[in-house]
Amino acid sequence: MPPVFLTLLMVLAAGVPARADTGPGAPYGLLCELLRDPAEAVITDPTPELSWIVNDDRRGAVQSAYQILVASSEALLQRDEGDLWDSGKVISGRSVGISYAGAPLAPHTTYWWKVRTWDAEGRASPYSAPQAFHTGAFEDEERAFPGESRWVQRADGSWVLENRQRATYHDRQPRRLIRLGPGHYVADFGRAAFGTLAFTVDGPTEADSVTVYLGERKQADQTVHKNPGRTHIGFKQVRLALEPGRRHYTVDLPRHRSRYPNSQVLAEHMPEVTPFRYAEIVAPPSVTVEQMVQQALLYPFDESAANFRSSNAALDRVWDLCRYTLRATPFLSLYLDGNRERMPYEADAYIQQLGHYAVDREYAVARYTLNFLLFNPSWPTEWHLHTVLMAYADYLYTGDTEFIETYYDDLKAKTLLALAREDGLISTRTGRVTDAFLASIHYRGDNFRDIVDWPPSWEVDPAKADYPGQRTPGERDGYVFSPINTVVNAFHYAALVRMAEMAAAIGRDDEAATLRDRAALVKRSVNRLLFDPERGVYVDGDTTRHASLHANMFPLAFGLVPEEHVASVTEHIRSRGMAASVYGAQYLLEALYRAGADDYALELMTSDGKRSWLNMLRVGATMTTEAWDEAFKPNLTWNHAWATAPANIVARKLVGVEPLAPAFRRVRIRPQPGGLAVFEAQVPTIRGAVEVEWRAGETGYTLHVRVPANTKAEVWLPLEDGMTLSEGGRTLEEQPDVRLVRREAGFQVVEVGGGRYTFAGRAR
Repeated sequence: MPPVFLTLLMVLAAGVPARADTGPGAPYGLLCELLRDPAEAVITDPTPELSWIVNDDRRGAVQSAYQILVASSEALLQRDEGDLWDSGKVISGRSVGISYAGAPLAPHTTYWWKVRTWDAEGRASPYSAPQAFHTGAFEDEERAFPGESRWVQRADGSWVLENRQRATYHDRQPRRLIRLGPGHYVADFGRAAFGTLAFTVDGPTEADSVTVYLGERKQADQTVHKNPGRTHIGFKQVRLALEPGRRHYTVDLPRHRSRYPNSQVLAEHMPEVTPFRYAEIVAPPSVTVEQMVQQALLYPFDESAANFRSSNAALDRVWDLCRYTLRATPFLSLYLDGNRERMPYEADAYIQQLGHYAVDREYAVARYTLNFLLFNPSWPTEWHLHTVLMAYADYLYTGDTEFIETYYDDLKAKTLLALAREDGLISTRTGRVTDAFLASIHYRGDNFRDIVDWPPSWEVDPAKADYPGQRTPGERDGYVFSPINTVVNAFHYAALVRMAEMAAAIGRDDEAATLRDRAALVKRSVNRLLFDPERGVYVDGDTTRHASLHANMFPLAFGLVPEEHVASVTEHIRSRGMAASVYGAQYLLEALYRAGADDYALELMTSDGKRSWLNMLRVGATMTTEAWDEAFKPNLTWNHAWATAPANIVARKLVGVEPLAPAFRRVRIRPQPGGLAVFEAQVPTIRGAVEVEWRAGETGYTLHVRVPANTKAEVWLPLEDGMTLSEGGRTLEEQPDVRLVRREAGFQVVEVGGGRYTFAGRAR
């Protein structure tokens, strides 16, 4: 926890205001079209949306009005003149997604904007710092798909992207530099990154070349591991010609190419990259190598946006691993599956989206990945359904309905309603997968089918096999595929529920009602046809009695399980262990927290078994890996963000910070510490950071929270028999800033406005 936060909490607890009551400060955290730095992009929307953070730490602080100025020059804006748009004082609490409403903007032009706000007492803030933004082409039909973002070269020769930020190269110094012998050097950069290597050589005339090895793992003798085998763990070997004398070199890697249909490549003006942590240079003995630098290609990231520390060192290590992965992997300015394919996949992108939201106040890269996948989908049935989950998360975290309004019919098709039979259940095996259906979901392949989890059984590396022809059991827990697939229909239900919410958000009330009715029908049918009441578990499908982990964790995660069956389903889930992939772990953890099994969820996140995040660290990875271990997927990568479930699970479920209303207008704070004695967390939102500190002891607990201004929070306070609750040393009933809402599932739920609060639960 930052010392400043603790100091403010102590000041508040002592009854002294955190600062003089002088009204709000200048707004900050400006976004234009969800871009934090729109000057490093071009915007193709002629009416961009503007957002800011209200700067007021007083309890219950709200914005009562705002004024936006947009100018054609920074000088005009500095004089408080908005020649394009002066909104005047607008009586409104909105601080997110305000559409530009001034004079028409011209394409290919630079503008500046700033904003000030008023509080509930009518006091005005200073204006924010100005923010520049560039417009691009507003009308352009020559795009590969609707919403495609292209590179644009500016007048100064630099390149930027349309409607999204660009990754840039950053020089990283070695954590450790070893000279193994004459002309033989190894650099350890601490963590892998997608990049290339630069270094300086001082060499005589007769030295003609050096060999460079770049890799994600090392050997026992400290050199780069040079035999990746079937894996795609990063390794490159490059021979570099030398010129006489002291010169600086940058490794020119061969361009990455892939056979996959949606594989992404670096723009030609960008040097190629590969994932590596270690760099080894072998040169003639007379050559001296100096100044080895990792040129890491990194998407913009705010290192101060999020933090998490707890009394469990293993959990902290896992969170750091996931956070860094989310920092390092969007190097192509969209979400990819790792280095092998460099291809977006919907399920991968959804987990990365939730994780990215949890560690940075960043929304543009998720929005563009969603846009890309809507029109360039991959093959699995459930992955198409994930598109709806991505769109809903985008809406919930940003409050923006423009994407939903533009692509509503395309999103609705992704619920796969066209595959439903009369009882509402869908199937890919009943003749409904027609060419017209595939066209409606923009799928152009011939491999559309259910996946459940990945990988399936896999041939074991002969060097690691116990007997010839050995295969792993795969990550599906023996799942039996049937015409009516329980996992697929759980996703169908989840997509319908979210699609109904999005329909209501854009005023399609009749559609919303129909979708809700359809979701209710699916829920009834799943529980009637796919639940075994004798065992109290869900079976894999309509033609089997096999009850896998997956057939139970997905219905529980998505709210399909009636309350009376939650205990038996949860017991079955616990009995199966981590019988799922790194992808499936997302939904296993979601299910456990939904059932209140936070102790077991914490146990899984901090396990040191082979199927664990600690195993990833143990084998030497510095980003999350594509599978739990090479034993389960011999061709895995060590840079795959679909394994970062703990990043979003810690923020959303353990710390308990989730939006209750779009754009965090209302936020829920429901800690489920799972036995942790202490944790301190900062979770970013579009309205500002939510801070939570939990401390538990023999006599009870203390919960400190900081809620951003212009926000309401629903705080869930654990309440045991005989426990008294207080805030700031006063009972909840005596505290005017705290409203009692209800008691639910062992919690007292209260509502508070923005500001800092100290709750305590004490045994009598």
